[in-house]
Amino acid sequence: MPQLNPAPWFAILIFSWLVFLYVIPPKILSHTFSNEPTSQSTEKPKTNPWNWPWL
Repeated sequence: MPQLNPAPWFAILIFSWLVFLYVIPPKILSHTFSNEPTSQSTEKPKTNPWNWPWL
């Protein structure tokens, strides 16, 4: 029964974890966003009252 032989599956498991741990994280961490968030100012913006034309 070949499905009970752990030799090829253990090698596949180790190789896949090596890929997950050493190849994928640097690719994800090197990604840069094109729209960086900016900090908002602490002062409140001045708001004007809204003139409703039907009142």
